[in-house]
Amino acid sequence: MSKTSQQNSAGDAHGVSVIHTPAHSSGLQQVPQLVPLSPGGGGKAAPPSKQGKKNSFLDRNSDEYRQRRERNNMAVKKSRLKSKQKAQDTLQRVNQLKEENERLEAKIKLLTKELSVLKDLFLEHAHNLADNVQPVGTETTTTNPETNGQ
Repeated sequence: MSKTSQQNSAGDAHGVSVIHTPAHSSGLQQVPQLVPLSPGGGGKAAPPSKQGKKNSFLDRNSDEYRQRRERNNMAVKKSRLKSKQKAQDTLQRVNQLKEENERLEAKIKLLTKELSVLKDLFLEHAHNLADNVQPVGTETTTTNPETNGQ
């Protein structure tokens, strides 16, 4: 193989290229070197304030550990109470809305019934008026005998 073909880099879908370098004469096989394609490096580094906390394990008998556990237990208790209160509030609101819905449905039924009664009254009145009023073109004309003979 030529030197250029050994040093070719192949791009990866993850933004990493592998550089193959020629093996040394010692006979040991080299592991390919991973080099990021973008200059930013691609990954997020942990903030310096949290880097030391991951690796430091506190002794379970230490005061700092007990304080942290106590604070965590209080936070968990508070969170659970808050969640429980929110669920109760939601349930109470659901019940209020159900009651309001039932009242509104009863009102709809009442108003629908009232509308039906009023509509029937209106139609009956309109029918009575139509029977009492004669159409304009069908009036009977009475003739005065005095005016006709002159």
